Amino acid sequence: MARYLRNPATAPPPSGIEQRRLKVYKDLVYNNIEGFISGGFPVLRSLYADNEWHELVRAFIARHRCHSPYFLEISREFLEYLAQEHRRRDCDPPFVAELAHYEWVELALDVSAEVLPPESPPLDDPLAMVPVLSPLAWLLSYHYQVHKIGPAFRPTEPGSPVFLLVYRDRAERVRFVELNAATARLLELVRDNTGGSCRDLLLGLAAELAMPEGSALDFGMQQLDEWRRQSVVFAARAAPAPR
Repeated sequence: MARYLRNPATAPPPSGIEQRRLKVYKDLVYNNIEGFISGGFPVLRSLYADNEWHELVRAFIARHRCHSPYFLEISREFLEYLAQEHRRRDCDPPFVAELAHYEWVELALDVSAEVLPPESPPLDDPLAMVPVLSPLAWLLSYHYQVHKIGPAFRPTEPGSPVFLLVYRDRAERVRFVELNAATARLLELVRDNTGGSCRDLLLGLAAELAMPEGSALDFGMQQLDEWRRQSVVFAARAAPAPR
């Protein structure tokens, strides 16, 4: 029965069950799964003709072995299928896996059980702050401009790296912000920080990018303060003042 419901085009129907009853189960299984995928990936869905889209969803149901029984995990399972198992067709855009990941991130952050820490007040010496990244903030990098893709924009070749900050704010809204290479690297340093102060991170960034230290400190503290007010970055504690 399960084999037939996963792939009714090739698997024989179970004996002893009339076709009318089988069709009820077959339609329920497919329509529920397809509905969750269409709702979770609306931009991706808009790029396909109906027959191309349904062929893709049916291949996912037939070939992919899900590891979770929860409906909210269907989108993640579909994403894994596209990235690891899907046999690309002529109608599939080259950015299909990246676009799917970008769309999945919004759902993943929206339903995440992580909790924001208390707000960080301004410090007397902001440069001494030890910045940590919110558990509800992700730094993403793509080869395609996934945040601009739609029926009217379908790039055929990758371009310059695209950096995005995606975070859930205190109003429970998921927000997307495009970053340049310098701000993306700063956020990466915050994400990987194990105890360095803002001063430490910004001086390290200045050395990496061959920037004047004063400019890096000014630019960096403005950016970090904005992220603090957005609840993207928090102060873990104040670092000891340098001697």
